[in-house]
Amino acid sequence: MSEPLLDAAQLQGILAAAFPGAEIPLVEEVRSEGVTLALPVGPHHVRPGGTLAGPAMMMLADTAAWCAVMARVGPVVLAVTTSLHIDFLRRPALDDVIARTRMLKLGRRLAVVAVEITTRATGELVAHAQVTYSLPPRDPS
Repeated sequence: MSEPLLDAAQLQGILAAAFPGAEIPLVEEVRSEGVTLALPVGPHHVRPGGTLAGPAMMMLADTAAWCAVMARVGPVVLAVTTSLHIDFLRRPALDDVIARTRMLKLGRRLAVVAVEITTRATGELVAHAQVTYSLPPRDPS
């Protein structure tokens, strides 16, 4: 597996520039296998029933996959999600959640990324996602 082209600080900067004013997860680690992002959970992430809202975990999975792609191909911000499948495995506590990615396929036009979401406090797996990104044509030079 090739080494990442971008580090955590560079990815955080790309996120901040691409989504100004939005709540964005924190890039904690970049490694050859994938990236690790954290979402600090606040009251606005709570859904009825007192648990973490599914859309917050979906946003984290999608953002983590996007960062995993950027780390490997560089700042190709026009990569777009073509598919996101998520399985919610258990009810998470209202605690920060961590997304760890693993690149399953990185081709010329598509990237497929697996994302595991755990709680920070217990490390318990609460969701698993598979995200596919369409990559714009790259400059052949």
